[in-house]
Amino acid sequence: MSTNITYHPSPLTHPQRASLRQQKGLTIWLTGLSASGKSTLATSLESALLSPPYTLSAYRLDGDNVRFGLNADLGFTPTDREENIRRIAHVAALFADACTVAITSFISPYRKDRAVARGLHEKAGLAFVEVWCDASVEECERRDPKGLYGKARRGEIQGFTGVSADAPYEEPDAEEVEVRVRTGQEGVGECVGRILAYLEARGLVVKREEGVKQGEGMKGEVAGMDVVGGL
Repeated sequence: MSTNITYHPSPLTHPQRASLRQQKGLTIWLTGLSASGKSTLATSLESALLSPPYTLSAYRLDGDNVRFGLNADLGFTPTDREENIRRIAHVAALFADACTVAITSFISPYRKDRAVARGLHEKAGLAFVEVWCDASVEECERRDPKGLYGKARRGEIQGFTGVSADAPYEEPDAEEVEVRVRTGQEGVGECVGRILAYLEARGLVVKREEGVKQGEGMKGEVAGMDVVGGL
């Protein structure tokens, strides 16, 4: 950890920010094999949340996309995979703390790394919803939109999750995952609908057409907010 630094807290609490933004922040963590439909599902889910009847602030963090910038220095060794997830977990938590719905689509093959991401959010009092995009290796290999499974089978890619002996995908168990969508059998619309239904049931998202604001019930805290310090 860096030295000679001091954490500068915000005078706003998370509930106060949620009241001002009129929505709750959370992270939806999509995990699954390559070609299991994570990115497709994340894109559709993001669009659904941004559009009526929800009209929420939502942003998709894609596993490939972040490797063009933030995580461009990382490879696919177990150590780099762990760091990849650590970084994106912190980024997602920042989005969630800002009362945005962060949607992450990462293979995140190791249970311990997914647990670290969850623990980071729980420590900060932020909602974390893990969604397992469940599709078999055979189905993912049949799809293979990027040709990666073929390259892995030919030995052109080492350490490929689900194919290489040294790169297993540790499936979530029933206690770990909030939503399991069978992307190998169900359509995109059905999967998105199930996720939205879960979020609504937990009160994490609300349809604005129902006249209920996301931050309702916390407005009283904003009026008494203390602003300290200067520029």
